[in-house]
Amino acid sequence: MGNPSAPTLSEQLCFDLYAASRAVTAAYRPALQELGLTYPQYLVLIVLWEHDGCTVRQIADELHLDHGTLTPLLKRMEVLGLVARRRDDRDERQVLVSLAPQGEELRQHAARIHCGMKDLLGLDADEFDALQLTLRTLTRRTLSA
Repeated sequence: MGNPSAPTLSEQLCFDLYAASRAVTAAYRPALQELGLTYPQYLVLIVLWEHDGCTVRQIADELHLDHGTLTPLLKRMEVLGLVARRRDDRDERQVLVSLAPQGEELRQHAARIHCGMKDLLGLDADEFDALQLTLRTLTRRTLSA
């Protein structure tokens, strides 16, 4: 028996996903830099634009991040005037995060950024929907494994 050869980089799905993720994140950078945002800050704002007044845990779950990663990000966003954090009156163990006026003001740019990214990807509506469904299925299966 010989040594089995290792799969090549071009055979690795993990590399294709990593490279695509980095490319898409980099494509967002110019639009977000104009607004003074990082990509993770933008994702937090998207969650809050949809559900303002979330707990840190709810945001972490929505973004598939751990609490330890999210808390410093939220602290920086609070210093920048994008969000406000406060203890929940009903349960002081919970921290509620809401949009600050500056974070709310950035909402007006969301549609332009979203449409610009869809155009940049060059996918028609069916291709975009199919890709999104595949990625969500992969994420759900991986997280539940």
